[in-house]
Amino acid sequence: MKIYIREAMESSSLDLMESSSWPQLGSCKHPHIFRVVIDGSSFDVDRRLLTENCEYFRALFQSGMRECRQDEIQLRCVGALGFLVLLQVLDRKQPMLNSDQIVEAIECAAFLQVPALTKHLISVIDSENCLLMYHTASTFGVWDLSHSSALFIRDLSPDLQDEIHTLPCALVDYIESLQPRSYMAVCSHSPSSELLKDLQRTVCYLDETSRDWKVLTHLPLSTSTTMAGLAVLDNKLYIMGGVHNVSKKVVETGFCYCPAANTWSIVCGPQQLRYNFSLIGHDGCLYALGGESNMKALSSVERYRVSDGSWRSVSPLPSPAASVVSAITMNRIFICLWRGQGATDIHEYVPEQDRWLLVTTLIRQHSYGLHMVAHKDNLYVLRNGPCEDFLQCVMDRYNLSSGQWTAMLGQYGNSKSSLFTAVVRGDSVFTLSREATTEFTVEDQTWRLKREMNGFGRIGSIYTFLMRLPKTRAPFIENSVDQNLEQNLRDIRSCHRISPQCSDNL
Repeated sequence: MKIYIREAMESSSLDLMESSSWPQLGSCKHPHIFRVVIDGSSFDVDRRLLTENCEYFRALFQSGMRECRQDEIQLRCVGALGFLVLLQVLDRKQPMLNSDQIVEAIECAAFLQVPALTKHLISVIDSENCLLMYHTASTFGVWDLSHSSALFIRDLSPDLQDEIHTLPCALVDYIESLQPRSYMAVCSHSPSSELLKDLQRTVCYLDETSRDWKVLTHLPLSTSTTMAGLAVLDNKLYIMGGVHNVSKKVVETGFCYCPAANTWSIVCGPQQLRYNFSLIGHDGCLYALGGESNMKALSSVERYRVSDGSWRSVSPLPSPAASVVSAITMNRIFICLWRGQGATDIHEYVPEQDRWLLVTTLIRQHSYGLHMVAHKDNLYVLRNGPCEDFLQCVMDRYNLSSGQWTAMLGQYGNSKSSLFTAVVRGDSVFTLSREATTEFTVEDQTWRLKREMNGFGRIGSIYTFLMRLPKTRAPFIENSVDQNLEQNLRDIRSCHRISPQCSDNL
């Protein structure tokens, strides 16, 4: 896509991009190019691009009015800086924004009705701009952004109490009506007899008031979390695959827990039976990445679209891999692939293009542990040291905007918690071990210890994640899923939206 800026804007408005890097046009000669003039600045833009992405321009060009046949239009409802942000987003760029850019971009999203711009603004909400995002989006009626900002603020409310109460009362009341995300944990569990009590067969949450772990719900008896894929999507917990004990017989069905209804349901598992794989929830879809089958590493990737309940194969991983490390930030999916000799490649999956892009490579030795989390536009790769220093946990930070690596200060080997369970909420990182649950504050050059709570006294591998729990939960009927297992399986088989290959595996 080519977008041309005709007249230079003031330097203070060009933090986003330098006008000198854009070609200058003397006139709009291409049949699909027309000129948008805002506050004395001119933009030559592809008419089709704006028709596809902006409700305002779609209505304008289909109206039959004189303006739809002109080569130039003047916009007075938005600012040039906000329109410039819009053009960058439509050009698949993902700019970080300052306060002025945020306000004008929200104004632009409101008046021009651009879902892609709203989606980008949601992806860059952080602790520094969330209050501005919330107030401005509420003022202009960009409700998706307003709600997302309110949720973010709710997660940070203990640290933003003074700032929150500078907002109008109605906005404060809305924030307080929401529930913050809770830190959750699930242990490795394989299906067992109903007659045997299994303390591992639970989903737990951290009660931050009592600083202790409590049971939220019990896993269905037929569920396995041993070498399974776990992910949260739209505040529902999905568990796919898993194996039965040492035989590594794969559980063929998937399970979904809805905290609002306090119920479990069965969903179709991936077409390729796999274990020791990664499950990612993103933008209405689940992605099953790599893993193993018959003790062989896989490169295949499948996508489950929740709206139609079907799995399909997408672009495979760049190389076969099990237990793929992943993180999502700024609405982007990133993974780490270890390829030996101290090299860890970070790839990005681009759903719109269905392809993997190599982002960067980290050259660091490690023995066995690798984990990745994201905060703002930073990726944090956590690893243990090489063989002679394997008890140390060290970090490197990759900034997506600058493309630079930074070795983080501090050695975390003395921490009671394992950073390989790290989960980010706002500006905090939660991590846990059997001895302690620890919260860190993310700072520029280190993670600073904030507080410690009771540990998670279970054995085996631990999956950690975040979910919003309702203030009051519906009663849970133990084993309700298992009692209706055969009927649920028949329902899945009979669903016309499930591919024959997937149905045959049930």
